[in-house]
Amino acid sequence: MPEIWELPGTEIAARIKGGEVSAREVTDAHLERIESLNPEINAFITITPELARATADEVDARRSEGEQLGPLAGVPLALKDILCVDGVRTTAGSRILEQYRPPYDSTVVQRLRVAGIPIVGKANCDEFAMGSSNENSAYGPVRNPWDLERVPGGSSGGSAAAVAAAMAPLAIGTDTGGSIRQPASLSGVVGVKPTYGRVSRYGVIAFASSLDQVGTFGRTVQDAAHLLGTIAGHDPMDATSIPEPVPDYGAAMRDDIKSLRVGVVKDWMEGEGLQPGVAESIRGAVELLGKEGAQIGEVELPVFRYALSAYYLIAPAECSSNLARYDGVRQGHRAANAKDVVELNTRTRTEGFGDEVKRRIMLGTYALSAGYYDAYYGKAQQVRTLVIKEFEKAYERFDVLVGPTSPTTAFKIGERADDPLAMYLSDVFTIPTNLAGAAGLSVPCGLADDGLPVGLQILGPPLSEDLLFRVAAAYERARGPLPNPPLWGTA
Repeated sequence: MPEIWELPGTEIAARIKGGEVSAREVTDAHLERIESLNPEINAFITITPELARATADEVDARRSEGEQLGPLAGVPLALKDILCVDGVRTTAGSRILEQYRPPYDSTVVQRLRVAGIPIVGKANCDEFAMGSSNENSAYGPVRNPWDLERVPGGSSGGSAAAVAAAMAPLAIGTDTGGSIRQPASLSGVVGVKPTYGRVSRYGVIAFASSLDQVGTFGRTVQDAAHLLGTIAGHDPMDATSIPEPVPDYGAAMRDDIKSLRVGVVKDWMEGEGLQPGVAESIRGAVELLGKEGAQIGEVELPVFRYALSAYYLIAPAECSSNLARYDGVRQGHRAANAKDVVELNTRTRTEGFGDEVKRRIMLGTYALSAGYYDAYYGKAQQVRTLVIKEFEKAYERFDVLVGPTSPTTAFKIGERADDPLAMYLSDVFTIPTNLAGAAGLSVPCGLADDGLPVGLQILGPPLSEDLLFRVAAAYERARGPLPNPPLWGTA
């Protein structure tokens, strides 16, 4: 008989509905596991047992009254510490917000509460979601449950690690340039970046406003899909929210993939820097999709080679604008005993921001400055348009595109800390989708020859999440179960 924390979220929810276990018992089991494992993994900045137990008790009360529960009611969740929760410390992984307690819930949190999903803690992340390894957090690096000497990916590394270590069956992250899919790949879980505007950004601490998107993690495609169905939908509080109904993602996952056209991105499979073990796993996954009836072809996307450069002008430019509010006056940390406002601003930001955030603010400010705006930021936006057109052209031939999520498996903590360019290349395969505002997900496709997880990235046009879940679920069924991280049996 498996422990309750070993089960996928949807199965836990079914057992709660059936009265086999209470939501309070499920929550307590996961809180005990967090207490045992978090000192090693550091997946959570703040643990919220009272909040989680209150929600669990509400679910148990609703069930006892005969109320119909949702598909994930009572299933614990790790929330990236960049989404506001009323009265709960929300740091965005930064010292500048160390004591910030929002006076309101983000829209995503409001929807989680209504769905009866207990939030067991605020998950660690790279500071202001800027990073690919979760080493940039002011609260220490997150460690990969597959190998505690390696990174879990970033910036939503705490969310991915929490799911991989079974500290929570579900998690919420944000994806600006790959910050859900890349850690999902490196940590061996499912991660979904929905279409820009599919999920409300109200109450999400901003990094790059035209790129940020909230998405989901789960150990199975079904868990990630049901969680997205819970938080997605139009929100009048977000001017970029899409006023379109949310499809039944569960129904989409029951369909096969016969006759679907799947394009393998040739540029990614043959490019420099792709780890041989990753390439082998991806080729095996593509072969399995073909056996399931998909029509496999190759597609070349030459403009994508410029996407990384464009992203690292657009995103820093937007971050330099968004982070200007942290000046020691209006909100966040305030330096003590400054003699004037110039010293106040300088010391506040020096003390409050980490090196990576400062690097991106300076780069973005330079790109937006007089005399350089057209040469840098303007050109980057032109490249963004070319990326969008390249995707549109590809989707005329194929229903979905596939390739590796990350060029490598998880690298060691500190290995790339002094080489920002090497770190940025971790997102080379995920960034184009963010520039296009389209949908993508990463599903585990086995272990490389180093024994670490590999993620298959599945991409689709805007609002194609149901199609992506259909393909990912068909692949997951054909692939069968995968090993669990070695530390699963240690708690």
